[in-house]
Amino acid sequence: MPQFPFGCEEDERGDQDQWNDDRGGDQQLLVLLAALLSAGAPDAAERNPLFRDHAPLKAVLSAPISQAYAQRLSDVSLYFPGQWAYIDDNGAKHRLQVSIRLRGNFRRDYCELPPLRLNFKKSEVKGTLFAGQDKLKLVAHCRDRSDRYEQNLIKEYLAYRILNMLTDISYRVRLARVTYIDSEKKQQDRVQYAFFIEHKDRLAARIGRTEQEIESAEITAIEPDHLNLLSMFQYLIGNVDFSPIAGSNGECCHNYAMFGTNADALVPVPYDFDFSGIVNAPNAELDTERGVERMGQRVYRGYCENNDAVEGSVATFEQLREALYAVVGELEELEPGIRRNITSYMDEFYEVIGDPRQVEQQITGKCI
Repeated sequence: MPQFPFGCEEDERGDQDQWNDDRGGDQQLLVLLAALLSAGAPDAAERNPLFRDHAPLKAVLSAPISQAYAQRLSDVSLYFPGQWAYIDDNGAKHRLQVSIRLRGNFRRDYCELPPLRLNFKKSEVKGTLFAGQDKLKLVAHCRDRSDRYEQNLIKEYLAYRILNMLTDISYRVRLARVTYIDSEKKQQDRVQYAFFIEHKDRLAARIGRTEQEIESAEITAIEPDHLNLLSMFQYLIGNVDFSPIAGSNGECCHNYAMFGTNADALVPVPYDFDFSGIVNAPNAELDTERGVERMGQRVYRGYCENNDAVEGSVATFEQLREALYAVVGELEELEPGIRRNITSYMDEFYEVIGDPRQVEQQITGKCI
């Protein structure tokens, strides 16, 4: 992790203070970065893309957050002006103007602290860690009632990271340790984890495709190897809350964004993994219509047309096995017991794909 300029010094043995485990450090971050918001920051150039590094970003969001959250149960989503202060990967301090508004559908109704959209000024982000970024989704921890909600958020971030290891055709994410300051002073300051999700336009440019605004998709129009790899990924994390071919309200597709070109096959990109077994959110419901009888139960929802691609998908997961386990083991923001549970959950997946008979019974034999 990068060295930060306050409260984080090396002793003679090179040991560092543990920011994330030290609430006092969080309070110091609150005071010092809050001062940064009013005092300004040096205009240091930073060329590293936001999603290139995986170290949690230290930041402060100061805005009329209480006013934004007051719109949670209404159809209105107004932007509110605020400021975003952060310490970049090189330890430099920055301050940016930002506007925030609520976003999301189900989480907006259920969560007391729903996801936000941060809208930066393009003229300000040049030469910073947010260069090229405009509107960014920031996934929040939903509720303050227990640490479980924050751990759930980190587990969903982990699901994205696992998918990133499997394919570049996926939304990149960046974890952040955010201090929320309500400029209206109607809420107490809080320090919580959140994570950014790459904007779909940035993803489209990166993979050389455009988003397809379609009502539905045919399986034969979707790149089979990529789709099957995603089906196996959803099976790994124990998720059935998706469809790459159909959606709702005339929009394709459920928890998938579709990308393509005039000449190439379509490629879906999944998102929203809070109902998966690996996350096991408190608000998750059993999808008995799809055969889920207990939380965490894996039900394969790949397509029979793609069964020829299963062998290649299995080979990819086997090749990346150590790397996927390493992503879990190195995510120190997860509680040790949760990391062990996720590792055991992945063990069960690898037991299935490592046995040809179980592959036939649980995967190719259960295809749609």
